[in-house]
Formats: sequence, C-alpha cells, structure tokens
Amino acid sequence: MTTLANKTILITGASQGLGEQVAKAYAAAGATVILVARHQKRLEKVYDAIVAAGSPEPFAICFDLMSAEEKEFKQFAETIDEATGGKLDGVVHCASYFYALSPLDFQTVSEWVNQYRINTVAPMGLTRALFPLLKQSEDASVIFVGESHGEKPQAYWGGFGASKAALNYLCKVAADEWERFDNLRANVLVPGAINSPQRIKSHPGESKSERKNYKDVLPQFIWWASQESRGRTGEIVYL
Repeated sequence: MTTLANKTILITGASQGLGEQVAKAYAAAGATVILVARHQKRLEKVYDAIVAAGSPEPFAICFDLMSAEEKEFKQFAETIDEATGGKLDGVVHCASYFYALSPLDFQTVSEWVNQYRINTVAPMGLTRALFPLLKQSEDASVIFVGESHGEKPQAYWGGFGASKAALNYLCKVAADEWERFDNLRANVLVPGAINSPQRIKSHPGESKSERKNYKDVLPQFIWWASQESRGRTGEIVYL
C-alpha cells in the first residue's frame, strides 16, 4: 500500500470538497498535512476529524489566496518554514473558484479576474514562495488540480476553462524549469466528474450515479504525492 509516512504536505482548499478529502486521505496514509483555507471553522472541523482518526496531528492555517500579494505569500512561506522546521515535501493545489456556466456576453471582467486569481495566480504565487522549502526535500511533489475544459474548450466554460488552461501551462513551465532537480516534480491531475460541491454547482442536472466518489480518485492522489511517482513530471493525468 502506498504510504506517505514522514512526509509533510500542504493542501489548499482543505476545508471542503476535494481538498478536505485529499487532506484526510494523506493523513491516513501517514503524512503530516498542512490544511490551508479561508474558513476557520471549517478548517477546525477537518483538523478535529484527522486527529480523531488517529492520524498525525496536522497544521491548520487560515490564508486568503484571493487577496494575497508578494508580501503575504512570503510571510506565509516563513510561517510554514518555522512551523515545520523547514520540512515540506509537497503541495496539492485544490483551491478553486467557479462562478457559473454562461455565455461570454454574460461573463464579467471581475469574474474572469477572480477565477484566474484563485485558479492560476495563487498556485503560482504559493509555489514560488514555497520553492526554497521544496528544494530541500529529498522527494517533493507539486500537484495542480486541473479540469478537462482546460484542454478542451467548450461553450459556456469561459473564464473557468481559460484559467485552468493557464494552470496546465504553469505546471509544464515549472516541470521544465525543475528538470535539473531530480527531487522535484510537478503534475496536473484531472479528477473528472466527482461528487464535489463544484461539480454539483456546474452540473446541477446531473444525477449522483453519473459521478465518481472521492474514494475512486484518492488512491491516485496518494500515489502521485508518494516517492513511487518520482521521475514523472510535466504530465496532465486524467483520473
């Protein structure tokens, strides 16, 4: 069974949905997880659930990716460095921002900016700030959570699809730049149709039976964060 023992991994969007489930699965696999989200009470519930399950005690940090600039990302990285003693073996970018499916003429500039802000700019800013810590790890994996419309443009997906396409580009740039580091890798995982709050919002008419459960994709999230995936980088993987 794939293990994440002795790894410290940061997960954004960890207070609900996929981020919450990934955090719990990583903790159950032995990782010390760093829970990052905007909502304190939701974070506390996830923290308590991990502790109650007997998994390694996590860290929980409230951080607003929407408003963060260089200074805030730098301070955040310093907090992680101090809290973990400089240990960070991975990041999973689960935080996501989605408005609604609509024609381009109904979408606003602010909606596009906000979706890019969370879906593309924040992963870049956070990965950049944490890069010095990741370089120190014996084996570090950065996972970006993608969406199929990032590769397959379709009507009504507008700003969300475009921001996910940019995320794919970001991942491949990082993987290319990190080629000289055999301890670093970056990949995009595309979960597909799962029973997440975002999927329910984007496909309100879809029945539950048409969607996968979290348990169907979590083993692969664990594998791509583990040492078993070492050497695999710059890939867009459909789960």
